[in-house]
Amino acid sequence: MAGFVPPRFQDVPVLSVIGCLLALYLVWRVIWPLRLSRPVRIVLGLLVVALALHHRIVAQFAGTMASPEIPKAVIAVLATGFTTLLISAVFVLVLDALLLIARLVRARRVLPMLRAPWLRPAAGTLALLLSAYGIWQGMAVPKPRQIEVAIDGLPAAFDGYRVLQLTDIHASRLLTGAWVEKVVTESNALHPDLVVITGDLIDGSVSARADDFAPLARLRAPDGVIAITGNHEYYAQYADWMQAFRGQSMQVLENTHTQVQRDGATLTIAGVTDPVAARYGLPMPDLTAALAGADPQAPVILLDHRPVEARANAAKGVALQLSGHTHGGHIVGMDQLVKRANGGFVSGRYEVNGMTLYVSNGAGLWPGFAARIGVPSEITLITLRQSAASRTAAERPGLASPQGIATLAR
Repeated sequence: MAGFVPPRFQDVPVLSVIGCLLALYLVWRVIWPLRLSRPVRIVLGLLVVALALHHRIVAQFAGTMASPEIPKAVIAVLATGFTTLLISAVFVLVLDALLLIARLVRARRVLPMLRAPWLRPAAGTLALLLSAYGIWQGMAVPKPRQIEVAIDGLPAAFDGYRVLQLTDIHASRLLTGAWVEKVVTESNALHPDLVVITGDLIDGSVSARADDFAPLARLRAPDGVIAITGNHEYYAQYADWMQAFRGQSMQVLENTHTQVQRDGATLTIAGVTDPVAARYGLPMPDLTAALAGADPQAPVILLDHRPVEARANAAKGVALQLSGHTHGGHIVGMDQLVKRANGGFVSGRYEVNGMTLYVSNGAGLWPGFAARIGVPSEITLITLRQSAASRTAAERPGLASPQGIATLAR
């Protein structure tokens, strides 16, 4: 399941094999024992296998793996079915493991319960209910989440500065322009000073997403909207999307930085590309290039779609890294798998060698795995605060240098 956050499309054959194995396992353990006629069980079994392969089937006839171009209701039904397949497989595997243990320890009173003919179909029904709830949550408009982050060396002019982070919007046939419009309305209501978007804005081509993407042009902040790319921008017309983003008055950072100034003070906002660029012959993420020429006295906020390089970024002097990509792990428990592929980071705030990392659960989801269970979507408002060391240094001019602040911090 961890491979679906977000998907690595070059690994689709492997995922298809795993999905088929899980489907066949469910056919064997759940469908075939049902007291139904053989033709009915065969049809049900084929449907389960088709669910396991539905990404490839849809991509063959309507759109791509990244962007299924089919009606929203159909995407929701397929997503519910696919999630049911995965959760059912987990439930049945657990029941079968308990059955095996009960046999080994000869727990004769427990064995009849674990062999009950209704138990595994009931587990499948529970999985269906959970999946329907998960897809409903995945399609919900995200709610605001507000945090404060103290930064060493933050100028007094930026104490209280409000940065709104959006990430993993995934505008698509599932999360359409009407949904994006509601996200924009929620975001503007928070009155941020700056909006940053940390990748995966869209799924699909520029022409296919023209109406769904358009509401993002109505994001408002005094210091504008700054965006970076995620992996999904590369799956369809990367160059065209960069032009489209900039046409929406977004400043897109591709291994570069910009500066925000207030009352003579400076804050550096840097952004890097996504590692999936290597597959397309495009520039790989390069923080050194992104910071070239930046004011060495200004604190750095880094926009990096994936959190995996947080430790290396901290070593290069980044004060705050904002990331997404993980979707928070999608489902409680599954986050423990997802974080293994992301440097141990999956959701929320982390302190990384003196740097604060914030990994947002994201606003939306890829249509191919659109479930959230216990991992709500979010719009994140981050209020910057001076650290205690910074405030003390500002009050004592002799310690106003970065070296003086570092001394106090120790």
